[in-house]
Amino acid sequence: MSSVARITTITARSDTSFEDAIRVGLERASATLRNVKGAWVKEQEVNLEDGKISAWQVVLEVTFVLE
Repeated sequence: MSSVARITTITARSDTSFEDAIRVGLERASATLRNVKGAWVKEQEVNLEDGKISAWQVVLEVTFVLE
């Protein structure tokens, strides 16, 4: 069976961790896109306030199969 996939870039943010940011991003992508099959973490970034991490952000390349 043949298939065609598409990749879209999304950014997700969390107040807790990179893992949570990835989870939030993939849950949101799955709610909008059909047939999400995987993702690649392209970038990771932290925001600081008063020298402490205040937010974790990821850029994801999300792969989904076209119907």
